[in-house]
Amino acid sequence: MVSYLVRRVVYMLLLLVLLSFVSFVLIELPPGDALSTMIQQMRASGRSVSAEDIGYLEDLYGLNRPFLLRYGKWFFNLLQGDMGQSLIHGMPVKRLISERYWLTVTISFASLLFVFAVAVPIGIYSATHQYAPSDYVFTVFGFIGLATPNFLLALLLQFVIYRWTNWSVGGLFSPEYALAPWSLGKVVDLAKHLPLPLIVIGTAGTAGMIRVLRATLLDELPKQYVVTARTKGVGENRLLFKYPVRIAVNPIVSGIGGVLPTLVSGEAITAMVLSLPTIGPLLLNALLGQDMYLAGSIVMLVSALGLIGTLLSDILLVMVDPRIKFEERADV
Repeated sequence: MVSYLVRRVVYMLLLLVLLSFVSFVLIELPPGDALSTMIQQMRASGRSVSAEDIGYLEDLYGLNRPFLLRYGKWFFNLLQGDMGQSLIHGMPVKRLISERYWLTVTISFASLLFVFAVAVPIGIYSATHQYAPSDYVFTVFGFIGLATPNFLLALLLQFVIYRWTNWSVGGLFSPEYALAPWSLGKVVDLAKHLPLPLIVIGTAGTAGMIRVLRATLLDELPKQYVVTARTKGVGENRLLFKYPVRIAVNPIVSGIGGVLPTLVSGEAITAMVLSLPTIGPLLLNALLGQDMYLAGSIVMLVSALGLIGTLLSDILLVMVDPRIKFEERADV
């Protein structure tokens, strides 16, 4: 297992270097840059921008250097914890990300718990009550959840709640707590605003997980080992959770690798509709504005979490399913 983990870590580091270069190239591909947009906006507002001013800004942000030199400086500074300066916001990238990171983690982790808490019991119930009226009801709602875009669901729920309660549910805090320091009252206010984002962000994941768990469990229940255990008198609940459910959750566990990146990127469009101060809208605005240092840093953070999540899902699969073993071959 140790040699396997060492190999995986080495591969992850090499892949991160490659991803950093590719992401930097893709951000640079469109014509223009964030500085050109800033200059156009300043001139449109009537402010004069001289060639000396442009040269100073280019030197300040390093835009007058060759591409490889800019990439190399950014990457080596990134290794030291310096993510550079945001061209759009005019402040350190590390500060911008840290301001939104914990709120993003809170929303995404709570959404993940919501998905598992709702999807796993319903998926097991649907599989063990196949073709029952409740199974058809869950199936219909599952397909509706998969087919409805999250941002559309957010708009509908906002309208319904405001229509019936006259309460605007956008954002994560009430106006009096938005800029206030953290306190018990602010935590309670955050808890009051969390249900809507949890439902909106978790709906599609819940519907998809129900369908996957139901299908996988239905495939396991008729197998011979289940029939044999049942004929030997093993209790139905013990039989269900000790054998077929453990195998049926494999696809869910293997999908955990895609969960950690969402702790940072989240649902960008949904977050913009609900006015959530998370990192998703920050990344979208950075990409639209070609803010290379901000966008590149967030992409790197998402990529690193994706690789870590994949490694964790592989380890959890071994723990959940004893049939899966680490590959210990020296030639790999």
